[in-house]
Amino acid sequence: MITEFLLTYAKMLATHSDAVSVELREVDEMFDEIVVYADREDVGKLIGKEGKMINAVKTVISGCKAKGGKNYRVNVQAVN
Repeated sequence: MITEFLLTYAKMLATHSDAVSVELREVDEMFDEIVVYADREDVGKLIGKEGKMINAVKTVISGCKAKGGKNYRVNVQAVN
């Protein structure tokens, strides 16, 4: 559910939407890491000025924590 939301959201923001992918890594039973891969040109768009875009995404995802009990960390990485 979270990965589909992030993938859709990131593709809407990205210029090179075909390069966007999302990976969910389970660190332990109470903590997951979500990595959004995007083209170098789109990384800044996904993070936003002063990190406002990525912080908004983290706020939405924190609502899922209340439902599922897991903590999430979101990272954005350049593909090329």
